[in-house]
Amino acid sequence: MLAIYRFVSHIPIPGINTAQLNELFENNQLLGFLDLFSGGALSRMSIVALGVFPYITASIVMQLLTPVIPSLQQLSREGEAGRVKINRMVHWLTVPIAVAQGFGQLILLQQSNVLTNVGFSGDALLPTVAAIISMTAGTMFLVWLGEMITERGIGNGISLIIFAGIVAGFPGLITQGFLDRQDVLGIGFFVIIGVLIIALIVLFNEAHRRIPVQYGRSIFRGGRMYRQSGGTYIPLSINSAGMIPLIFAFSIVILPGTVATYFATNTGAIGDVARFFADLFNPTSPIYWVLVFILVVIFTFFYTLVVFQQQSLSENLQRNGGFVLGIRPGRPTQEYLNRVIVRITTGGALFLGFVAIVPYLASLVTDVQAIQLSSTSLLIMVGVGLDTLRQLEAQLLMRNYEGILR
Repeated sequence: MLAIYRFVSHIPIPGINTAQLNELFENNQLLGFLDLFSGGALSRMSIVALGVFPYITASIVMQLLTPVIPSLQQLSREGEAGRVKINRMVHWLTVPIAVAQGFGQLILLQQSNVLTNVGFSGDALLPTVAAIISMTAGTMFLVWLGEMITERGIGNGISLIIFAGIVAGFPGLITQGFLDRQDVLGIGFFVIIGVLIIALIVLFNEAHRRIPVQYGRSIFRGGRMYRQSGGTYIPLSINSAGMIPLIFAFSIVILPGTVATYFATNTGAIGDVARFFADLFNPTSPIYWVLVFILVVIFTFFYTLVVFQQQSLSENLQRNGGFVLGIRPGRPTQEYLNRVIVRITTGGALFLGFVAIVPYLASLVTDVQAIQLSSTSLLIMVGVGLDTLRQLEAQLLMRNYEGILR
């Protein structure tokens, strides 16, 4: 299935000017960021140019709306049946998001002289509709592939598709960094920094705070009922937000500079303001990375608290006869868990903020500007790699115990 995905990513939509397309991606940071999730398909304008990014956007929107809309909140509490209904809503929401993003990219390509005749009138109607339908269908095809991988393969299929796209870009990264550069010492330091950051990501992704929980249960023995207690723990992850805060932060910081570049050629006050914002939100500007760090920290707290409230841990504990040691059930337990999650999220937020600005710090230390060490790419690769290893370990344990279970 991954091989099919990589094959389809090389099928372009018609009418593309390849030279202009390559120049556009060299000068546009936002498109380069979106190209990460399409595995290079966007830079080739293939029929899967949108990748699974519309599906990820729809999933994030649905997660944020669930605690706000009572009907969605009720569905989230219905177990597997509710999860299936919410997933179906995410699929339907993905379609208009993909249509809007596809048309927006066509307009952007037309302004950059990569495409001609984009619109819904005259001779441009049929090519525009065909391109939008092709890219939307390509996104839904990738979502279907990802769900088939999840169902019949190992690990999360959507994550594996993104992982495969990132890995597919490694040959170009090696060529750009190692074959086109003469600064061997700087590249060596860059590689060392990359390895250290990967180790740090593994450490924080696996770190969690254990909250001791006691359960009471009743058993019948010899015609009499006995009260028996058992203990376990709730693992609260230090970095429960994953890569979502990075996606939010980079999307917001990149957008003003991208919009400003289209007005920078104007004369007068508009051009001056546009050039000011284009320089301010340039990836080489220190202010750009300061804003990235601040936004990553803010979004980490926001997303973690929203998702944590949806889990309703205190209600589930009380319903199943469990309680945190030394804490009364109900509201006191919820307040205690909230205090714990805020404290540990502080460390996770600072960690994600540091990982986000690593590319800028690495370029200052090594003076290697050609290699872009994407923090989002590293987080995705490490997270998917660890999850796949756990899935493989579970499969191996099932095979080892197969004879005993019979």
